[in-house]
Amino acid sequence: MDWKAEISAAVDRIAGHVQVTPVIEARGFGLEFPVEMKLEHMQHTGSFKARGAFNTLLSREVPGAGVVAASGGNHGAAAAYAARALGHPAKIFVPELAGPSKIALIEGIGADLTVVPGEYANALSMAQAHETESGAMQIHAYDAPATVAGQGTCFAEWEAQGLTADTVVVAVGGGGLIGGALAWFQGTRKVVAVEPETSCALHAALRTGTPVDVEVSGVAANALGARRIGDICFGLAQGMASVLVCDEAIVAAQQALWAERRVLVEPAGATALAALISGAYRPEPGERVAVLVCGGNIAPSPVFA
Repeated sequence: MDWKAEISAAVDRIAGHVQVTPVIEARGFGLEFPVEMKLEHMQHTGSFKARGAFNTLLSREVPGAGVVAASGGNHGAAAAYAARALGHPAKIFVPELAGPSKIALIEGIGADLTVVPGEYANALSMAQAHETESGAMQIHAYDAPATVAGQGTCFAEWEAQGLTADTVVVAVGGGGLIGGALAWFQGTRKVVAVEPETSCALHAALRTGTPVDVEVSGVAANALGARRIGDICFGLAQGMASVLVCDEAIVAAQQALWAERRVLVEPAGATALAALISGAYRPEPGERVAVLVCGGNIAPSPVFA
């Protein structure tokens, strides 16, 4: 597949439907070097997922039965938002693990929502059954070309905004986002994958040489808790750098983003930065580093007085 062409076409396709998210250069966090950050948690519905959802819906004919999606929360919200914006009904399946904030977000958008016992894989199974029974179009959370190309628009946009980093650090769940990064950069910049120690489908696949099922738990599981890495991502990820961070490091990065920049994110949104703060990834002297802040749907939602 000509990924550059697919992503470039997606950029044009979703223009006007997604937010161009801001980029900052940040110093601090106990680091001796500045970090470029793209604040993708400011995207519609609080994560990058709107990009893949809009690209999928705008690149195919949507049946009368509408769309169906399984999600740990963020993808479901994005699929529901994109479907509503384009006038299609949406059926969303999420696991209980999604948590009350993300469930409330999807309900607020107006989708037909089913909360499923268990984890993402259980929701996906029910979504696939609904697709077969109803004829609805599946918007896969990460392992579909249109999804990966849509997520790749984030990195095309970042380069257009003047990205100077040698290395881009990205949190990984099922692999749609980092797949988009790898598909766009194609070796022109180093891409570093960061996963929680307790939800590490890509790391396990790279270690064993093939996608394998992993156990899923931890503070970021409702966003990064894919049981198995997507085949598209795995195919693109050969030989890449992959590091793990503990839950304590993720929470520390969340706290640092709030304390030093007043950036409020969910655990997944802080996972990439956690690799730098904790030392799980240590740049070489002079290496310019960038971090994607990918999600802002914290649980519980903040209360404002």
